[in-house]
Amino acid sequence: MGSFEHYKNVNGKKLRLGYTTGTCAVLAAKGAAYALLSGMVPNRIRVMTPKGIEVEVEPAECFFKGGCAVCGVKKDAGDDVDVTDGLIIYASVERIASKEILIEGGVGIGTVTKPGLDQKVGQAAINSVPRQQIKEALLSVADEFSFQEGFKVVISAPGGEEISAKTFNPKLGITGGISIIGTGGIVEPMSLSAFSDAMRLEIRQKAAMGCKKMIFVPGNYGRDYLKREGLEKEGVPVVMISNFMGDALDEAVSCGVLHTVIAGHAGKLVKCAAGIMNTHSSMADGRAEVFVTHAALCGASLEILHSLFDSVTSDECVRS
Repeated sequence: MGSFEHYKNVNGKKLRLGYTTGTCAVLAAKGAAYALLSGMVPNRIRVMTPKGIEVEVEPAECFFKGGCAVCGVKKDAGDDVDVTDGLIIYASVERIASKEILIEGGVGIGTVTKPGLDQKVGQAAINSVPRQQIKEALLSVADEFSFQEGFKVVISAPGGEEISAKTFNPKLGITGGISIIGTGGIVEPMSLSAFSDAMRLEIRQKAAMGCKKMIFVPGNYGRDYLKREGLEKEGVPVVMISNFMGDALDEAVSCGVLHTVIAGHAGKLVKCAAGIMNTHSSMADGRAEVFVTHAALCGASLEILHSLFDSVTSDECVRS
């Protein structure tokens, strides 16, 4: 059996899907538990992801160390641009007397240092969904071998601390390594869901710290404006939201944020006036039409309306 052969059409291109670090952790834990109870290294490991896509792999490494079995699975991000692609996620599994499954983070797995995230401060940044998947995978192995005791699992990712510097983790308050946060188990190529998820986490985190006011900026234009006007010194947290206007506002409302200001280029903001909540050009446009509509409602002359409609850029519309 070859590589993970599942595909998605993105803008007319056939791109291969991948699987998340969370799926790697589940596979590694299942492989290590099998080795521990059987005394044999598994040839292949198979798990079903929450998205309903099965992942089957050969372990990158599997060995015994003291009373533990250790299994490693290499991350395959498919055609997505992912800094963790190729990273090996390890699980060390040992027996414990109590009928529990304890999950801890080892080398290269980050630690939560700020509130508002999925895990409490001080815990390993392994989120609830992958934790539950690991438990279910280990219970299935225990059932296979009629094992009645429990397991201690340590998930590690050598090299994860260096890689985490290229992610949102430092900003979110996750230190010392990567986070295992995936919920679907599958990496979709050229998907911006990771950015949206991280942005939502940042909003939840700031809300959990008591912030009732926030400033959202789609990009550097808005951030530069705040800096130029001295507004970034007002003590109101600034969150980069990219094109995810709707996601950011929905998250703010659900977290009890009372006041939000969006600072950005007119070309982004005018789309919001038309109810366009994802402002990426591939999703929707109509900027000139929005300018024309609102200008007409304000009583602008036909000459101005024609000038707005014929404008090539939003900046030109503003000058009109």
